Amino acid sequence: MHHQYILNRRKLLGITSGLAASAALPAWAQASRSTSAGRISVAQIVDMSATQIDVSKDFLVGARAAWSDINAKGGLRGKTIQHQVIEVDGTAANLRAAVESLKNQTQCVALFGTSGDRAASQIADILRRELPDIAHIAPWLQNLDLIGGDNTFPIFASRQDQITHAVKSLAVMGVTEMGAVYGSPAEFASYKTDVELAAQTLGLRLKNYSPSADLQQLGKTLTPDTPRVLVFIGGTPELYEFSRGIDKQAALRYIVGMSDVNLQTLSQMGSSRHAQVVATQVVPLVNSNLPIVRAYRDTLGRLYDEPPTPHSLAGFMSARYTYEMLQSIDGAVTRQSTLQALQKRSSVELGGFRLNLDGKNRSGTYVTQSMIAPDGRLIG
Repeated sequence: MHHQYILNRRKLLGITSGLAASAALPAWAQASRSTSAGRISVAQIVDMSATQIDVSKDFLVGARAAWSDINAKGGLRGKTIQHQVIEVDGTAANLRAAVESLKNQTQCVALFGTSGDRAASQIADILRRELPDIAHIAPWLQNLDLIGGDNTFPIFASRQDQITHAVKSLAVMGVTEMGAVYGSPAEFASYKTDVELAAQTLGLRLKNYSPSADLQQLGKTLTPDTPRVLVFIGGTPELYEFSRGIDKQAALRYIVGMSDVNLQTLSQMGSSRHAQVVATQVVPLVNSNLPIVRAYRDTLGRLYDEPPTPHSLAGFMSARYTYEMLQSIDGAVTRQSTLQALQKRSSVELGGFRLNLDGKNRSGTYVTQSMIAPDGRLIG
């Protein structure tokens, strides 16, 4: 029942958000004409297509909560910051139209928090070629090789960092090889190279499993010779399907999901008792006592009827980091001054969470992980 609910909800939200994004296209152009002079705005592009909405919805909730809190406390030097949300359906044409809509909106000083990962990668490339004068701040971008240019500034750890962290934590088992399972052909095409580089860095043999339309059946085909550690590249419902197919074997399987996986949802849906499911996170644990996380929980609790999740915490941190960078600007806040501030950025402490960033180290490297115990409890 939980499984069917999640899939139906994903499908329904994907359809309605796609319609909203399509309907909003003409309004983007109107916004540039109707916005009054002197107003400061930041834009956020979110991919609400069916396969990305699990991450994007929560990421957007966290960002909205942050800007609402910032504006309630005086905004930027007494000015309200307008948070402009542009929903897209993930298609190349829709993403290009979203960027095009920003070209004449001079009051929009930055683009931040693009989500999900595939949209963030494509937007980074489009901006590099077509709109290099706008800063692209703290997107949900996990393939740093695709950044290019000088106007995208990630703060979250890369997929390679995530895989390395998770597999190293299992090294006590004497792991010499790992498998890679992909939730769809799109994940296989986009992320196969990432996984291969991570395996090479760790000195592990890698076995790639071709994408399957029936992930549950793929789980049933595992044999005693299958690597005990399986990195899963895909979303929460896909991981659930795969884990359900894993039958009891001589060795316990360890399935390592990336930060796109929501373990809270997965634990409610129920997963295989014969596989230990681990998921990496690129933000602190949501029950952390860090000031930034306490502020997030407090703000979320006041403004939204939503449980804390790593994805909405990431959205919250993306907005807060953007605000800190805007606040650091001397003089007028414009596209040019914002981009210059980002290009000169150095280490920043975000409510007790330190981001060691500079021109060479383009991204954060913080990774932690949680796991679902065999009895269904969430640990971490």
